[in-house]
Amino acid sequence: MFHLHLNKGQRQAGFTLPEVLIAIAVISILAAIAMPNFLEWLPNIRLKAAARELYGNMQEAKLQAVKQNKDWAVVFDTVNNRYYVCSDKGADNSWSGADDAIGKGDNTIVKTVSLRNYKSGVGYGSGSIIPETTITFTNNVATFNPQGTCKSGYVYLDHEKNIDTLRVGTLSSGNIKITRWNGTDWK
Repeated sequence: MFHLHLNKGQRQAGFTLPEVLIAIAVISILAAIAMPNFLEWLPNIRLKAAARELYGNMQEAKLQAVKQNKDWAVVFDTVNNRYYVCSDKGADNSWSGADDAIGKGDNTIVKTVSLRNYKSGVGYGSGSIIPETTITFTNNVATFNPQGTCKSGYVYLDHEKNIDTLRVGTLSSGNIKITRWNGTDWK
C-alpha cells in the first residue's frame, strides 16, 4: 500500500479562493467582450447552416434519383418559407407543393425543411443583389433524373438584415454548389 506523507514545507496542490475568484472575473470580462461579436456573427452562421442543409438535401435527392432509377425533386414553397424533398409526383403527376394553391399537392414527401427553424430572419431572397429573385428553377422545383442531372438553377438565401447572400444551385451536369456574393461576383 502506498502512503503519501507531506513534509512541513510542502503544500497540497490546488487553488485558493482568491485565485478562483480572479479566474472567474477574467473569464467574465472576456465573455462580455466577445458576446457582441458572437451575436453579430450568429445570423450569418445560421444562414450558412441553412445553405449547407439545402445543399445536402439536394445531394440526397440526386443520389436517390440515381439509386432508385426515377425522378426525385426538391420543391420550394416560397410562401411558407420551406421546401420539400419528394420521391414521387403523386396522382396529379406534377411536383406541386404539399399545400399548393389548389390544395392538391400529393407528392410523396420524404422530408420537409422550414427555413423559419433557423430563426434570425433566414429566408428566400437575394437581398439587393438581384431584386425579386429567390428561385430560378422552373416552377420552383429542382428535379433530378435517374442520370443524376438537373436543369440548372439557383435558390437564393439571405438574411432579413442583408448580412450575406448565398445561393445553392445546380449546373446542367447535376453538380450542386454553394456560392456567396462577395460584392462583385459569386464565389
